[in-house]
Amino acid sequence: MKVVLQRVSHASVSVQQKIVGQIEHGLVLLVGVTHEDTIQDVEYMSEKIINLRIFEDDEGKMNESLLDVGGQILSVSQFTLYGDCRKGRRPNFMEAAKPDVAIECYNQFNERLKQKGIRVETGVFGAMMDVSLVNDGPVTIIIDSKS
Repeated sequence: MKVVLQRVSHASVSVQQKIVGQIEHGLVLLVGVTHEDTIQDVEYMSEKIINLRIFEDDEGKMNESLLDVGGQILSVSQFTLYGDCRKGRRPNFMEAAKPDVAIECYNQFNERLKQKGIRVETGVFGAMMDVSLVNDGPVTIIIDSKS
């Protein structure tokens, strides 16, 4: 499982010009699933993300987690995170999980975040989406459950 995480002051995701998910102060997660991902990857990623100390404390140091600041999550499925660009000019997406496998893992991931008390908004799995965000910092981190 691979996630590109961005700390945001606000964000939204739209499908056909209709907002389907929207948050204030929190994290946008672009979530990629590979065919090897398991419930252990889901658990690792959810724990890592909500406990990462990437929000500033009163002294301006990144010492607080999403849980500490009461932040929200906008989770967007993104199979293109597994695009392999080493050969040729067109990415190869063979490492991305097939949609029926990916949606199950993606839904488990979002549900696990909700179970931990986080407000989670999502896009629409498999749809063409427009993601709008204001990156706060900017803070952008890539997390891979395999490395």
